[in-house]
Amino acid sequence: GSCSGMFTANSMNCLCEAIGLALPGNGSILADDPARRGLWRAAAIRAVELARAEGPRPRDLVTIAAIDNAFALDMAMGGSTNTVLHTLAIAREAGIEYDLDRINDISRRCPNVCKVSPSSAYHMEDVDAAGGVYAILKRIADIPGLLDTSCLTVNGKTLGENIAAAVIKDEEVIRPLGKAYSKDGGLTIMRGNLAEQGAVVKKAGVAASMLKFEGKAVCFDSQEDACEGILAGKVKAGHVVVIRYEGPRGGPGMQEMLAPTSYIMGAGLGESVALITDGRFSGGTRGACIGHVSPEAAEGGLIGLLRDGDPVRIDIPERRLEALLDEAEIARRRADAPAWQPRALGGWLRRYATIVGNASSGASLS
Repeated sequence: GSCSGMFTANSMNCLCEAIGLALPGNGSILADDPARRGLWRAAAIRAVELARAEGPRPRDLVTIAAIDNAFALDMAMGGSTNTVLHTLAIAREAGIEYDLDRINDISRRCPNVCKVSPSSAYHMEDVDAAGGVYAILKRIADIPGLLDTSCLTVNGKTLGENIAAAVIKDEEVIRPLGKAYSKDGGLTIMRGNLAEQGAVVKKAGVAASMLKFEGKAVCFDSQEDACEGILAGKVKAGHVVVIRYEGPRGGPGMQEMLAPTSYIMGAGLGESVALITDGRFSGGTRGACIGHVSPEAAEGGLIGLLRDGDPVRIDIPERRLEALLDEAEIARRRADAPAWQPRALGGWLRRYATIVGNASSGASLS
């Protein structure tokens, strides 16, 4: 079982269908549905068949076209921001160099046709009843050149053959292209001097009034400090909360920022405060929350040089994330900044912090 919304577990289950690594139905069949038991059996049988036949192997299925298909589905359904991390890591393990700008190219071409909690009142059971993952893929397959339907999937059929068997059963849950929630995708990759190597926001969960926002930074060097500051009333309308040293290296381990985003929402500041971090979010996070800022603070990213009161501009339609500081001031701060000191950890975590890459490469180990 998993949470009932389009959170990280369900998002990745769905993307595994689009990549071709999971059987149809994997992403949406409910835990207590008898069809789930049938899926277990079918998956086990298929795994044995693949082993006996010596293929196709995962590397045969995980191609750059399959990753493109997965991100197209991601845009169509407004998946969790963590899908970017996980899918980039999958691509890296398969030996595929996948550029973040490629995700934005897909986002520009693929409308958001399906919104699920926390972005709407629909849940995964509604998606399943509407036809599941392949019904969403069937909808966006009408966009010329978006999907590569020749990709092989784990059941031995092509993506196109699986799409052909799908039926869209609910035009409200899976909207027609002409009635999409937005013309572009549910996720957006941000760039700018605060995110030279990229950052990600779940646009599908951002209020229209917050798509463009400029505010003063309020900086915290850990999630715990941020939670204390928010609960103590340090964060006001018009602020941009900055949580840093929570990236893959700085954390280490990139813990999710569900608590501070929940506190912001609970304080009634969801449409007047933004948040940026080199950490990541829960799949349940909504609002103007931009994560995976790369380079992270622990590797010298500008996010680590911000000070309280610095003006920060967020422009999601233009995909820009910028600190409104001149280059001379940035250079002065960089020259004066002390070298980053890792948190007092030993053993595996200390070793991990020295070899992990930032979020732009899926936080993979070198």
